[in-house]
Amino acid sequence: MIKAARIMFWACGLMLLLTSPAAAQTGSGFPAQIGAGLTVIGAGLGIGLLAKGAVESVARQPESSGTIQTLMIIAAALIEGLAFYAVFVCSG
Repeated sequence: MIKAARIMFWACGLMLLLTSPAAAQTGSGFPAQIGAGLTVIGAGLGIGLLAKGAVESVARQPESSGTIQTLMIIAAALIEGLAFYAVFVCSG
């Protein structure tokens, strides 16, 4: 339980640290920082899971690695685009 609390403490601190520049530009306040931080964390987790699945797929079928890599790059670009849009909406 203490380990989970420590991880949550560091995650919240990191989230606030990452989103301070977004809130400083418009003065939109604390809720915008939380929204932008959750967006960044969600995008990071999504791309991490995407890469994990791609590596496992290539390990199972090495002959299709080119197709898997192309699809992974397209999906990562879409996730990043959505994350940038959400941070823009939260900071504006």
